[in-house]
Amino acid sequence: MNMFCYQCQETAKNSGCTVRGVCGKSPETAKLQDLLIYTVKGLGIVSENSAKKEGKREAGIIAAKALFATITNANFDDERIKALIREARRFRDQMKEASGFKGSADAAVWSEPEDQWLAKAEKIGILSYEKNEDLRSLKELVIYGLKGISAYTDHAYILGFEDEKIFKFILSALAKTLDATMGKDELIALVMETGEKAVEAMALLDKANTETYGNPEITRVNIGVGTNPGILISGHDLKDMEELLKQTEGSGIDVYTHGEMLPANYYPAFKKYSHFKGNYGGSWWKQNKEFDSFNGPILMTTNCITPVQESYKGRIYTTGMAGYPGVPHIEGTDFSQIISKAKTCSPPTEIETGEIVGGFAHAQVLALADKVVEAVKTGAVKRFVVMAGCDGRQKGRSYFTEVAENLPEDTIILTAGCAKYRYIKLNLGEIQGIPRVLDAGQCNDSYSLALIALKLKEVFELEDINDLPISFDIAWYEQKAVAVLLALLSLGFKTIRLGPTLPAFLSPNVAKILVDTFDIKPIGEVKTDIEMMMQGK
Repeated sequence: MNMFCYQCQETAKNSGCTVRGVCGKSPETAKLQDLLIYTVKGLGIVSENSAKKEGKREAGIIAAKALFATITNANFDDERIKALIREARRFRDQMKEASGFKGSADAAVWSEPEDQWLAKAEKIGILSYEKNEDLRSLKELVIYGLKGISAYTDHAYILGFEDEKIFKFILSALAKTLDATMGKDELIALVMETGEKAVEAMALLDKANTETYGNPEITRVNIGVGTNPGILISGHDLKDMEELLKQTEGSGIDVYTHGEMLPANYYPAFKKYSHFKGNYGGSWWKQNKEFDSFNGPILMTTNCITPVQESYKGRIYTTGMAGYPGVPHIEGTDFSQIISKAKTCSPPTEIETGEIVGGFAHAQVLALADKVVEAVKTGAVKRFVVMAGCDGRQKGRSYFTEVAENLPEDTIILTAGCAKYRYIKLNLGEIQGIPRVLDAGQCNDSYSLALIALKLKEVFELEDINDLPISFDIAWYEQKAVAVLLALLSLGFKTIRLGPTLPAFLSPNVAKILVDTFDIKPIGEVKTDIEMMMQGK
């Protein structure tokens, strides 16, 4: 094998990419990412064995950024990954010296020079460090959950919000994945603890976003274009959104969102900018065509970048943990070079017209609680179906569009994440003034859906959250979705349908544990699944 990676839903043959990543990741990049993860595991070991508090917060920040950089479609730039390895190893060694750490764990002491890094990576990859399939599956489930937690934590940190307990858990959990004494039961407990920390990380990010930019509001988002040159911002980072809007004000340049940045349109703080025109295009995997037709520069703020095409290579930029070889990377938030580039470009080519309605995060939905409860009590709404998560390229994902089209008219879809693009532009109507698709925002905003469910449980005075008229039909693609799934399990939700395929990193035995304990189901035929969901099964 040239490489091995099975962290995303589109992994080759639903078993693992061994030649080149379906995402476009090269074998060299995959190996360097493996080595980066191994290095922050060593950082975790040193931190766990240090009696000194000094440096642990910084170690947690470094580990979170490293984990975030290895999320699918985040960073393809080998040089930037190497820089992260250097930083993690340097800080690991500083902590080791300051604490007097005398351990011999390889991850905590490896020191090969850079020309030997790829050879080292071949010895510490996923298949190398744990031979037992079930233990490896549980450890990888923890690692992928940590990647999602790290993404949420980094976004909050950028806005000045942090929780040292989350940083501490990231380091501790990383160290435990290399602990040979951890058995199946202990690892299952660690998986569940990862879910609990995912809830805390999402709550922290929700607080950071809403205290900084206000609670999302019901908003009609334009999906057409104006006549000025534009800048397209994609990814997830709201701080970059704020800075871009500030710096382009009065410049004659319009700003548009793409993909997971669509929910930025819902925040009050951004609505004051008259040059914020709306959303252009759809899901991340369509960017090859949509970035071409946009004509202006594109700012990729986080993960969701795909292999860059020649047609727009001269006008795409990355920032944050995103990266792609040959694409200019902006450190910080000085977007002057993007603005200068925009002034030389033609306005966007119109690809559609109309509006998207969104902004149904927890504060907005709870403001409508009386209306929602009344609709349930009178039978106008029979069931809520949570269809959150990720979108992707596989043809089988048309399942989610077909479910949305065929759900009974007395159902409401709750969504968050780019999975929404499979059905949010459909005309599914309303129930007593309530849209049948309620978009809570980004995948980062999935916390809103959990809060809404918990509030409804309280309102209806139910003992078990699974007695609510709510079904879950979740689409997944990358590791933030794994963190969301673990968060839902930790909150007690059961009978979750997951698709379009079950994760390849779940061994048969671990998959059975999840099925037996939480009644997780693979998606099936549209008609049958709808019938079962309407029965609460």
